[in-house]
Amino acid sequence: MSSGQQLPHEKLIVDSIHGDIHLSAIECRVVDTASFQRLRHLKQLGMAQATYPNATHTRFAHSVGVLGIMEHITRVARKSLDLSDTAVEDIRLAGLLHDIGHYPYSHLMEKVDKVQLTEEFLDGRKTFRGDTPPYPDHETVGELIVTGQQDIIEALGGSERAQRIAALFTRKSTADPQLSKLIHSSLDMDRLDYLLRDSQATGVPYGQIDLNYLLNNFRASKSGVLGVAEKAITAVDQFLLARLFMHRAVYYHKTTFGLEEACRQLLRRVRDQRKFGIPVDGAAIEERVRGPALGGFTDAYVDKIVEEAAADSDEVIRTLANSIRRRRPPKLLKEVVVLAQNGATAHAGAMFKKDCKHQLWKLAADHRVPLGQFLVCETRPLTLEERGAWVTEKQA
Repeated sequence: MSSGQQLPHEKLIVDSIHGDIHLSAIECRVVDTASFQRLRHLKQLGMAQATYPNATHTRFAHSVGVLGIMEHITRVARKSLDLSDTAVEDIRLAGLLHDIGHYPYSHLMEKVDKVQLTEEFLDGRKTFRGDTPPYPDHETVGELIVTGQQDIIEALGGSERAQRIAALFTRKSTADPQLSKLIHSSLDMDRLDYLLRDSQATGVPYGQIDLNYLLNNFRASKSGVLGVAEKAITAVDQFLLARLFMHRAVYYHKTTFGLEEACRQLLRRVRDQRKFGIPVDGAAIEERVRGPALGGFTDAYVDKIVEEAAADSDEVIRTLANSIRRRRPPKLLKEVVVLAQNGATAHAGAMFKKDCKHQLWKLAADHRVPLGQFLVCETRPLTLEERGAWVTEKQA
């Protein structure tokens, strides 16, 4: 990403995905804040560069890219969506700021409370006891930053607008639900950008979508519901399948997922043991992101923990850390792929878990490997949206 011509009240940014993106004066002020610049030090795809070396693009580039898509959609569909000047500026800012609350390595650190250690899996202990507040999700953290960091508040022109922008990307009841759908829905500007950006960075073709055709066919119904014109349904179906294929090929690639799971389990263990200064609970996270320590809350923060953990006295912690440092991902011993419906565990998956509970103790003892070095984990269920039958309205 490189800077182009700079005008007195706006900035032109040339993005490799979307071309020219024009930033207004207020958007320039937001981008120039230290809170937003932190996103330059958060990789968009976590540890995917261990598998795809070119996947080093950042949350900063993605956030500016979402603004570029918002620029397009508010231009072509402004009349259809009946958007005022204030609404246009608000939704552009919400697109720009929607990822400002991401943790170091994004979802990796955010999900620490949901990590199930092997010992807990085998003896049925609860993963999270509930006696301390959990880590908040990145949207909540984003709201804390936008409404709590003074540089962002001043750039936006005051706390009232900061709260309004945060309400859009957190989908609060005070926000227009149709405008929030532009940021979070089955077909949102966030996904439209990251599928193309991630596909280009990794060099795989599966994330390619017909972006301009989709944007040019966004419409609002007479009742105000946001959607696309019927003729663009095929492009929408391609988009949904592209998301499925990118999860299979990139986001859940076994090498990337293995290293990230090792890091999740490492962070969970060092947090439980109160080591290396990692925030102990959600309250500590909130204190950090509202204060001056936010600027250091980047990927380097986790990298430093991994480096220190590589010499820890705990054998499991030390092994996990060195697995990450030396790019020695956990070996995939067994994988079971199942189709689940309505959240129910499929028979094959249930049987695999049962077999693990019976065999892991013996496997660890026979090979003299600490039990914690066996990682039993699940990917997040990937779903495709259901669409009803087509009904063509005919005039009598």
